[in-house]
Amino acid sequence: MTVYFLSDFGTADVFAGVVRAVLVRRAPGVRVVDLAHDLPPGDLRHAALQLYAAVPHLAEGGVVLAVVDPGVGSDRRALAVRGERLWYVLPDNGLLTLAAELDPPRAAWALEPRRFAPGPVSPTFHGRDLFAPAAAHLALGQPPDALGPRLDVGELVRLPLATAAGREGEVIAFDRFGNAISNLRPSQRPEAVHLAGRRIPFRTTFADVPEGEAVAYLGSSGLVEIAIRGGSLREKFKLFEGAAVSLHGPEEEPPPLELD
Repeated sequence: MTVYFLSDFGTADVFAGVVRAVLVRRAPGVRVVDLAHDLPPGDLRHAALQLYAAVPHLAEGGVVLAVVDPGVGSDRRALAVRGERLWYVLPDNGLLTLAAELDPPRAAWALEPRRFAPGPVSPTFHGRDLFAPAAAHLALGQPPDALGPRLDVGELVRLPLATAAGREGEVIAFDRFGNAISNLRPSQRPEAVHLAGRRIPFRTTFADVPEGEAVAYLGSSGLVEIAIRGGSLREKFKLFEGAAVSLHGPEEEPPPLELD
């Protein structure tokens, strides 16, 4: 069995390593694959997008341990969720919103640590004391009912976020290069993208435009992305998450604007 571990713990401290140690101790022989740990701290939109991008490539039956948890220690619920293909152990804070489009939840359980996690539970480190033991439990093939009571999957928290097959959408997040990732998954290749009052040509890859020019393309997760070849679009355009993005054909395009 494989546990796929995603967090915002970073790699400068021991947090991610300690969670891995708990997994290996409680489920000897389990494989742990680190998806990412340097996600923006507490950024649920960005984390939800990263989980969406990863899910299609994870082996069926695996356990996704996703710990981006700005509400740790509060009354937010901790979950084990059974999707069509994968298991998920994560806080009930909307982190699963986009991944649920690809792997719809079929059942959910509220984690009750007294049932499966002996010892105290730190109010600030549920990744170690709550989520890791639950993920190990599932990785060993143990029954989910031992983790806590069943929940209605319709009651799970969702972020106001979804992918869109139409022509109007928004920037969900930016990657570490400053490229904008939208929520648009077009059914047909557009001629251009409109963003921040600019017409940006739609191409196959960065190399299809000169250095320093903006380009839109279909990213590896199937969503429209916008970048500047060799630079940061976020810095150049001074963009924020939620910026409107639209796809259009040539007859609808305004004159292109030059970059500042």
